Amino acid sequence: MSEIPAGEGRAREERAVPRAQPFPSPENVPHCETANSGSARATGSADETTSIPGSRPRATEAEVLNRIEAQRARGTRLTETAVTSAHGAGGKASGQLISQIFIDAFGQPDPDELRDSAVLAWGVGGLGSLAFTTDSYVVTPIRFPGGSIGDLAVNGTVNDLAVTGAQPRYLTAAFVLGEGLELEMLRGVVADMAQAAEKAGVRIVAGDTKVVPGLDGLHITTSGVGFVPGERRLGVRHVRPGDKLILSGPVAAHGMAVLLARGDLALFAEIESDSAPVNGLVEALYSAASPDEIHWMRDATRGGLATIANELATASGLGVLLDDGSIPVADEVRGACDMLGIDPLYVANEGCFLAVVAPDAASAALEALHGAGAEQAAVIGELAEEPRGLVAVRNAFGGTRLVDMLVGDPLPRIC
Repeated sequence: MSEIPAGEGRAREERAVPRAQPFPSPENVPHCETANSGSARATGSADETTSIPGSRPRATEAEVLNRIEAQRARGTRLTETAVTSAHGAGGKASGQLISQIFIDAFGQPDPDELRDSAVLAWGVGGLGSLAFTTDSYVVTPIRFPGGSIGDLAVNGTVNDLAVTGAQPRYLTAAFVLGEGLELEMLRGVVADMAQAAEKAGVRIVAGDTKVVPGLDGLHITTSGVGFVPGERRLGVRHVRPGDKLILSGPVAAHGMAVLLARGDLALFAEIESDSAPVNGLVEALYSAASPDEIHWMRDATRGGLATIANELATASGLGVLLDDGSIPVADEVRGACDMLGIDPLYVANEGCFLAVVAPDAASAALEALHGAGAEQAAVIGELAEEPRGLVAVRNAFGGTRLVDMLVGDPLPRIC
Protein backbone atom coordinates (compact mmCIF):
# COMPACT_ATOMS: atom_id res chain seq x y z
CA MET A 1 0.00 0.00 0.00
CA SER A 2 1.26 3.47 -0.81
CA GLU A 3 0.63 6.05 1.89
CA ILE A 4 0.36 9.71 1.10
CA PRO A 5 2.13 11.94 3.65
CA ALA A 6 -0.08 14.60 5.17
CA GLY A 7 2.05 17.37 3.74
CA GLU A 8 2.20 16.09 0.17
CA GLY A 9 0.71 18.26 -2.53
CA ARG A 10 1.49 21.63 -3.87
CA ALA A 11 1.90 24.44 -1.41
CA ARG A 12 -1.02 26.85 -1.62
CA GLU A 13 -0.40 30.54 -0.97
CA GLU A 14 -3.10 32.83 0.37
CA ARG A 15 -3.47 35.76 -1.94
CA ALA A 16 -6.11 38.08 -3.27
CA VAL A 17 -7.74 37.30 -6.60
CA PRO A 18 -6.35 39.74 -9.17
CA ARG A 19 -8.72 41.82 -11.24
CA ALA A 20 -9.73 40.01 -14.40
CA GLN A 21 -7.97 41.11 -17.56
CA PRO A 22 -9.64 40.68 -20.93
CA PHE A 23 -8.15 38.08 -23.22
CA PRO A 24 -5.92 39.74 -25.82
CA SER A 25 -7.17 40.52 -29.29
CA PRO A 26 -5.74 38.38 -32.12
CA GLU A 27 -3.26 41.01 -33.23
CA ASN A 28 -1.80 41.19 -29.70
CA VAL A 29 -1.44 37.48 -29.08
CA PRO A 30 2.26 36.58 -29.18
CA HIS A 31 3.24 33.60 -31.30
CA CYS A 32 5.15 30.72 -29.80
CA GLU A 33 8.86 31.02 -30.31
CA THR A 34 10.50 28.73 -32.87
CA ALA A 35 13.99 28.58 -34.31
CA ASN A 36 13.06 31.07 -37.02
CA SER A 37 10.55 33.25 -35.18
CA GLY A 38 13.09 35.90 -34.25
CA SER A 39 14.03 36.55 -37.88
CA ALA A 40 10.37 36.69 -38.85
CA ARG A 41 9.79 39.49 -36.37
CA ALA A 42 12.99 41.23 -37.48
CA THR A 43 11.58 41.60 -41.00
CA GLY A 44 8.65 43.54 -39.58
CA SER A 45 6.06 40.98 -40.79
CA ALA A 46 3.79 41.21 -37.78
CA ASP A 47 1.14 38.90 -39.23
CA GLU A 48 3.58 36.31 -40.52
CA THR A 49 3.89 33.11 -38.50
CA THR A 50 6.47 30.40 -38.81
CA SER A 51 5.83 26.73 -38.31
CA ILE A 52 7.70 23.49 -38.16
CA PRO A 53 7.82 21.80 -41.60
CA GLY A 54 4.93 19.38 -41.99
CA SER A 55 2.94 20.86 -39.08
CA ARG A 56 -0.38 22.64 -39.25
CA PRO A 57 -0.38 26.46 -39.28
CA ARG A 58 -0.62 27.72 -35.72
CA ALA A 59 -3.85 29.37 -34.59
CA THR A 60 -3.94 32.33 -32.28
CA GLU A 61 -5.58 32.01 -28.90
CA ALA A 62 -8.50 34.14 -30.06
CA GLU A 63 -9.03 31.86 -33.07
CA VAL A 64 -9.07 28.79 -30.83
CA LEU A 65 -11.63 30.39 -28.53
CA ASN A 66 -13.83 31.31 -31.49
CA ARG A 67 -13.74 27.73 -32.74
CA ILE A 68 -14.73 26.39 -29.33
CA GLU A 69 -17.59 28.88 -29.10
CA ALA A 70 -18.84 27.94 -32.57
CA GLN A 71 -18.74 24.24 -31.77
CA ARG A 72 -20.64 24.74 -28.52
CA ALA A 73 -23.27 26.79 -30.32
CA ARG A 74 -23.85 23.93 -32.77
CA GLY A 75 -24.27 21.45 -29.93
CA THR A 76 -23.86 17.69 -30.23
CA ARG A 77 -26.40 15.03 -31.05
CA LEU A 78 -27.13 12.00 -28.93
CA THR A 79 -25.72 9.29 -31.18
CA GLU A 80 -25.73 6.27 -28.85
CA THR A 81 -28.44 3.64 -29.20
CA ALA A 82 -28.24 2.55 -25.55
CA VAL A 83 -27.62 4.20 -22.20
CA THR A 84 -23.98 4.17 -21.03
CA SER A 85 -22.43 4.94 -17.65
CA ALA A 86 -21.25 8.30 -19.03
CA HIS A 87 -24.88 9.40 -19.31
CA GLY A 88 -25.13 9.42 -15.52
CA ALA A 89 -21.84 11.15 -14.78
CA GLY A 90 -22.96 14.79 -14.86
CA GLY A 91 -20.83 15.78 -17.86
CA LYS A 92 -21.51 16.39 -21.55
CA ALA A 93 -23.07 12.97 -22.08
CA SER A 94 -25.52 13.63 -19.24
CA GLY A 95 -26.41 16.96 -20.80
CA GLN A 96 -27.15 15.31 -24.13
CA LEU A 97 -29.37 12.70 -22.48
CA ILE A 98 -31.27 15.30 -20.45
CA SER A 99 -31.77 17.80 -23.26
CA GLN A 100 -32.58 15.36 -26.06
CA ILE A 101 -34.69 12.84 -24.14
CA PHE A 102 -36.18 14.38 -21.02
CA ILE A 103 -36.47 18.07 -21.88
CA ASP A 104 -37.80 17.15 -25.31
CA ALA A 105 -40.59 15.27 -23.54
CA PHE A 106 -41.20 17.33 -20.39
CA GLY A 107 -40.02 20.84 -21.27
CA GLN A 108 -37.77 23.07 -19.18
CA PRO A 109 -39.31 25.11 -16.31
CA ASP A 110 -36.53 27.72 -16.28
CA PRO A 111 -35.66 28.83 -19.82
CA ASP A 112 -32.32 30.31 -18.69
CA GLU A 113 -30.69 27.29 -17.07
CA LEU A 114 -31.08 23.77 -15.75
CA ARG A 115 -31.08 23.44 -11.98
CA ASP A 116 -31.35 20.48 -9.61
CA SER A 117 -34.42 22.06 -7.99
CA ALA A 118 -37.48 23.72 -9.48
CA VAL A 119 -38.59 27.01 -7.91
CA LEU A 120 -42.35 27.31 -8.30
CA ALA A 121 -44.72 30.22 -7.68
CA TRP A 122 -46.42 29.80 -4.32
CA GLY A 123 -47.20 33.06 -2.57
CA VAL A 124 -49.24 31.55 0.27
CA GLY A 125 -48.95 33.15 3.70
CA GLY A 126 -46.05 35.36 2.61
CA LEU A 127 -43.76 32.33 2.18
CA GLY A 128 -42.55 33.34 -1.28
CA SER A 129 -41.89 30.43 -3.65
CA LEU A 130 -41.82 26.67 -3.27
CA ALA A 131 -38.63 24.76 -4.15
CA PHE A 132 -38.95 21.10 -5.08
CA THR A 133 -36.29 18.52 -5.93
CA THR A 134 -35.71 14.79 -6.26
CA ASP A 135 -32.53 12.72 -6.50
CA SER A 136 -31.44 9.08 -6.55
CA TYR A 137 -28.36 7.73 -4.79
CA VAL A 138 -26.33 4.74 -5.95
CA VAL A 139 -23.04 4.44 -4.07
CA THR A 140 -20.41 1.71 -3.94
CA PRO A 141 -19.50 0.96 -1.17
CA ILE A 142 -22.62 1.67 0.91
CA ARG A 143 -20.48 2.95 3.78
CA PHE A 144 -17.28 4.97 3.30
CA PRO A 145 -15.04 7.21 5.44
CA GLY A 146 -17.04 10.24 6.49
CA GLY A 147 -20.49 8.95 5.57
CA SER A 148 -22.81 6.43 3.97
CA ILE A 149 -25.47 6.29 1.29
CA GLY A 150 -27.93 7.23 4.07
CA ASP A 151 -26.59 10.63 5.10
CA LEU A 152 -25.66 11.27 1.46
CA ALA A 153 -29.31 10.84 0.42
CA VAL A 154 -30.39 13.44 2.97
CA ASN A 155 -27.55 15.92 2.53
CA GLY A 156 -27.65 15.85 -1.26
CA THR A 157 -31.35 16.68 -1.42
CA VAL A 158 -31.12 19.32 1.32
CA ASN A 159 -28.24 20.97 -0.55
CA ASP A 160 -30.07 20.97 -3.88
CA LEU A 161 -32.83 22.95 -2.17
CA ALA A 162 -30.52 25.26 -0.24
CA VAL A 163 -28.61 26.52 -3.27
CA THR A 164 -31.85 27.82 -4.78
CA GLY A 165 -32.12 30.09 -1.73
CA ALA A 166 -34.71 27.79 -0.17
CA GLN A 167 -35.04 26.82 3.46
CA PRO A 168 -35.48 22.99 3.34
CA ARG A 169 -38.43 21.60 5.30
CA TYR A 170 -39.59 18.09 4.34
CA LEU A 171 -38.19 15.00 2.59
CA THR A 172 -39.58 11.73 1.31
CA ALA A 173 -37.48 8.60 0.87
CA ALA A 174 -37.94 5.59 -1.43
CA PHE A 175 -35.79 2.48 -0.91
CA VAL A 176 -35.03 -0.17 -3.54
CA LEU A 177 -33.48 -3.02 -1.54
CA GLY A 178 -31.52 -5.91 -2.95
CA GLU A 179 -32.74 -9.29 -1.82
CA GLY A 180 -30.22 -10.57 0.71
CA LEU A 181 -29.22 -7.16 2.06
CA GLU A 182 -28.27 -7.58 5.71
CA LEU A 183 -30.84 -6.00 8.01
CA GLU A 184 -28.10 -4.66 10.27
CA MET A 185 -26.66 -2.73 7.31
CA LEU A 186 -30.12 -1.36 6.51
CA ARG A 187 -30.66 -0.29 10.13
CA GLY A 188 -27.35 1.56 10.07
CA VAL A 189 -28.18 3.40 6.82
CA VAL A 190 -31.61 4.43 8.12
CA ALA A 191 -30.05 5.63 11.39
CA ASP A 192 -27.59 7.72 9.37
CA MET A 193 -30.52 9.28 7.51
CA ALA A 194 -32.32 10.14 10.73
CA GLN A 195 -29.20 11.74 12.19
CA ALA A 196 -28.52 13.73 9.00
CA ALA A 197 -32.12 14.95 8.84
CA GLU A 198 -31.95 16.16 12.45
CA LYS A 199 -28.68 17.99 11.75
CA ALA A 200 -30.13 19.67 8.66
CA GLY A 201 -33.37 20.62 10.43
CA VAL A 202 -35.68 18.67 8.11
CA ARG A 203 -38.23 15.89 8.60
CA ILE A 204 -38.62 12.69 6.57
CA VAL A 205 -42.40 12.43 6.31
CA ALA A 206 -43.19 9.72 3.71
CA GLY A 207 -41.56 6.91 1.78
CA ASP A 208 -41.77 3.64 -0.11
CA THR A 209 -39.92 0.31 -0.15
CA LYS A 210 -39.33 -2.25 -2.89
CA VAL A 211 -37.25 -5.46 -2.84
CA VAL A 212 -35.51 -6.58 -6.05
CA PRO A 213 -33.82 -9.97 -6.54
CA GLY A 214 -30.28 -9.72 -7.89
CA LEU A 215 -29.70 -6.10 -6.82
CA ASP A 216 -26.40 -5.48 -5.04
CA GLY A 217 -27.00 -3.39 -1.90
CA LEU A 218 -29.65 -0.68 -2.04
CA HIS A 219 -30.65 2.44 -3.92
CA ILE A 220 -32.32 5.43 -2.28
CA THR A 221 -34.39 8.17 -3.88
CA THR A 222 -35.19 11.25 -1.81
CA SER A 223 -37.42 14.18 -2.72
CA GLY A 224 -37.57 17.43 -0.82
CA VAL A 225 -39.50 20.67 -0.52
CA GLY A 226 -38.48 24.00 0.92
CA PHE A 227 -39.69 27.56 0.94
CA VAL A 228 -37.86 30.44 -0.75
CA PRO A 229 -38.33 33.81 0.99
CA GLY A 230 -39.88 36.28 -1.42
CA GLU A 231 -36.87 38.59 -1.60
CA ARG A 232 -34.44 35.87 -2.75
CA ARG A 233 -33.90 35.68 -6.52
CA LEU A 234 -31.09 33.50 -7.86
CA GLY A 235 -30.20 32.72 -11.46
CA VAL A 236 -27.80 33.44 -14.31
CA ARG A 237 -29.89 36.43 -15.38
CA HIS A 238 -28.57 38.23 -12.29
CA VAL A 239 -24.82 37.62 -12.71
CA ARG A 240 -22.57 40.40 -14.03
CA PRO A 241 -18.94 40.80 -15.11
CA GLY A 242 -16.84 41.54 -12.04
CA ASP A 243 -18.94 39.38 -9.71
CA LYS A 244 -16.85 37.31 -7.31
CA LEU A 245 -16.88 33.52 -7.02
CA ILE A 246 -16.91 32.16 -3.47
CA LEU A 247 -16.31 28.46 -2.77
CA SER A 248 -17.58 27.31 0.62
CA GLY A 249 -14.94 24.65 1.27
CA PRO A 250 -12.25 22.27 -0.03
CA VAL A 251 -13.00 20.21 -3.13
CA ALA A 252 -12.59 16.57 -4.20
CA ALA A 253 -12.68 14.89 -0.77
CA HIS A 254 -15.93 12.97 -1.33
CA GLY A 255 -15.01 11.41 -4.65
CA MET A 256 -11.54 10.40 -3.50
CA ALA A 257 -12.85 8.98 -0.19
CA VAL A 258 -15.32 6.74 -2.02
CA LEU A 259 -12.76 5.68 -4.63
CA LEU A 260 -10.17 4.66 -2.03
CA ALA A 261 -12.80 2.92 0.11
CA ARG A 262 -13.49 0.48 -2.73
CA GLY A 263 -10.09 -1.10 -2.11
CA ASP A 264 -9.30 -1.58 -5.79
CA LEU A 265 -6.10 0.46 -5.58
CA ALA A 266 -2.88 -0.18 -3.67
CA LEU A 267 -3.20 3.30 -2.20
CA PHE A 268 -3.97 4.48 1.31
CA ALA A 269 -4.83 7.96 2.52
CA GLU A 270 -6.88 9.22 5.42
CA ILE A 271 -9.49 11.05 3.36
CA GLU A 272 -13.05 11.50 4.55
CA SER A 273 -16.06 12.54 2.50
CA ASP A 274 -17.23 16.12 2.94
CA SER A 275 -20.88 14.96 3.03
CA ALA A 276 -22.74 17.61 5.03
CA PRO A 277 -25.77 19.92 4.76
CA VAL A 278 -24.97 23.42 3.49
CA ASN A 279 -28.28 25.11 4.34
CA GLY A 280 -26.76 26.64 7.47
CA LEU A 281 -23.94 28.15 5.43
CA VAL A 282 -26.39 29.53 2.87
CA GLU A 283 -28.35 31.23 5.64
CA ALA A 284 -25.09 32.70 6.98
CA LEU A 285 -24.42 34.08 3.50
CA TYR A 286 -27.82 35.77 3.41
CA SER A 287 -27.26 37.20 6.88
CA ALA A 288 -24.13 39.01 5.66
CA ALA A 289 -25.28 40.21 2.22
CA SER A 290 -28.57 41.50 0.90
CA PRO A 291 -30.52 39.15 -1.39
CA ASP A 292 -29.85 41.34 -4.42
CA GLU A 293 -26.08 40.96 -3.82
CA ILE A 294 -26.22 37.14 -3.99
CA HIS A 295 -26.75 36.25 -7.64
CA TRP A 296 -26.25 32.51 -8.19
CA MET A 297 -25.42 29.31 -6.29
CA ARG A 298 -24.80 25.67 -7.11
CA ASP A 299 -23.49 22.70 -5.12
CA ALA A 300 -20.50 21.02 -6.74
CA THR A 301 -21.58 17.37 -6.87
CA ARG A 302 -21.08 15.05 -9.87
CA GLY A 303 -18.47 16.45 -12.21
CA GLY A 304 -17.07 18.67 -9.47
CA LEU A 305 -16.24 22.36 -9.49
CA ALA A 306 -15.19 22.33 -13.14
CA THR A 307 -18.61 21.13 -14.29
CA ILE A 308 -20.70 23.68 -12.42
CA ALA A 309 -18.28 26.43 -13.49
CA ASN A 310 -18.86 25.39 -17.10
CA GLU A 311 -22.61 25.35 -16.56
CA LEU A 312 -22.38 28.90 -15.23
CA ALA A 313 -20.23 30.05 -18.14
CA THR A 314 -22.46 28.45 -20.77
CA ALA A 315 -25.73 29.70 -19.29
CA SER A 316 -24.49 33.25 -18.64
CA GLY A 317 -22.37 33.70 -21.76
CA LEU A 318 -19.61 35.17 -19.58
CA GLY A 319 -16.08 33.99 -18.85
CA VAL A 320 -15.48 32.22 -15.54
CA LEU A 321 -11.94 32.98 -14.35
CA LEU A 322 -10.66 30.76 -11.55
CA ASP A 323 -7.47 31.37 -9.59
CA ASP A 324 -5.75 28.00 -9.16
CA GLY A 325 -3.88 28.98 -6.01
CA SER A 326 -7.06 30.08 -4.24
CA ILE A 327 -9.04 26.84 -4.71
CA PRO A 328 -8.81 24.89 -1.43
CA VAL A 329 -7.76 21.24 -1.77
CA ALA A 330 -6.54 19.21 1.21
CA ASP A 331 -2.94 17.99 0.88
CA GLU A 332 -3.97 14.33 1.17
CA VAL A 333 -6.62 14.76 -1.51
CA ARG A 334 -4.22 16.62 -3.77
CA GLY A 335 -1.62 13.89 -3.35
CA ALA A 336 -4.10 11.11 -4.16
CA CYS A 337 -5.33 12.95 -7.23
CA ASP A 338 -1.76 13.55 -8.43
CA MET A 339 -0.84 9.88 -8.02
CA LEU A 340 -3.92 8.77 -9.96
CA GLY A 341 -3.69 11.45 -12.63
CA ILE A 342 -7.06 12.97 -11.73
CA ASP A 343 -7.77 16.71 -11.75
CA PRO A 344 -9.44 17.56 -8.40
CA LEU A 345 -11.58 20.17 -10.15
CA TYR A 346 -13.55 17.31 -11.74
CA VAL A 347 -14.02 15.22 -8.58
CA ALA A 348 -17.44 15.16 -6.86
CA ASN A 349 -18.21 16.93 -3.60
CA GLU A 350 -21.17 16.56 -1.24
CA GLY A 351 -20.73 19.41 1.22
CA CYS A 352 -19.64 22.56 -0.61
CA PHE A 353 -21.13 25.07 -3.01
CA LEU A 354 -20.11 27.85 -5.35
CA ALA A 355 -21.74 31.27 -4.95
CA VAL A 356 -21.63 34.31 -7.22
CA VAL A 357 -21.86 37.55 -5.26
CA ALA A 358 -21.55 41.23 -6.03
CA PRO A 359 -17.95 42.53 -5.66
CA ASP A 360 -18.82 44.85 -2.76
CA ALA A 361 -20.39 41.97 -0.80
CA ALA A 362 -17.57 39.44 -1.19
CA SER A 363 -15.62 40.32 1.97
CA ALA A 364 -18.66 40.27 4.26
CA ALA A 365 -19.95 37.06 2.69
CA LEU A 366 -16.60 35.34 3.15
CA GLU A 367 -16.36 36.46 6.77
CA ALA A 368 -19.86 35.13 7.44
CA LEU A 369 -18.97 31.71 6.02
CA HIS A 370 -15.83 31.57 8.15
CA GLY A 371 -17.89 32.45 11.21
CA ALA A 372 -20.42 29.71 10.40
CA GLY A 373 -17.73 27.01 10.42
CA ALA A 374 -16.53 27.05 6.80
CA GLU A 375 -12.98 28.05 7.75
CA GLN A 376 -11.55 27.26 4.31
CA ALA A 377 -14.15 29.14 2.29
CA ALA A 378 -12.38 31.35 -0.25
CA VAL A 379 -12.84 33.80 -3.08
CA ILE A 380 -11.58 31.71 -6.00
CA GLY A 381 -12.18 33.94 -9.01
CA GLU A 382 -14.60 36.19 -10.82
CA LEU A 383 -16.74 36.62 -13.90
CA ALA A 384 -15.49 38.54 -16.92
CA GLU A 385 -16.55 39.50 -20.43
CA GLU A 386 -13.97 37.14 -21.94
CA PRO A 387 -13.53 34.31 -22.75
CA ARG A 388 -17.25 34.16 -23.51
CA GLY A 389 -18.92 31.00 -22.26
CA LEU A 390 -15.66 29.36 -21.17
CA VAL A 391 -13.80 28.58 -17.95
CA ALA A 392 -10.15 29.59 -17.61
CA VAL A 393 -7.87 28.75 -14.69
CA ARG A 394 -4.99 31.11 -13.90
CA ASN A 395 -1.84 29.67 -12.34
CA ALA A 396 0.82 31.23 -10.13
CA PHE A 397 3.04 31.97 -13.13
CA GLY A 398 0.44 34.09 -14.92
CA GLY A 399 -0.56 31.44 -17.45
CA THR A 400 -4.07 30.22 -18.10
CA ARG A 401 -5.63 26.96 -19.19
CA LEU A 402 -9.14 26.27 -20.38
CA VAL A 403 -11.17 23.82 -18.30
CA ASP A 404 -13.91 22.15 -20.33
CA MET A 405 -16.70 19.89 -19.17
CA LEU A 406 -15.86 16.18 -19.34
CA VAL A 407 -17.95 13.77 -21.40
CA GLY A 408 -18.18 11.26 -18.55
CA ASP A 409 -16.80 10.87 -15.04
CA PRO A 410 -13.51 9.23 -13.98
CA LEU A 411 -15.18 8.08 -10.73
CA PRO A 412 -18.54 6.34 -11.34
CA ARG A 413 -21.13 5.44 -8.70
CA ILE A 414 -20.04 7.87 -6.02
CA CYS A 415 -23.38 9.59 -5.33
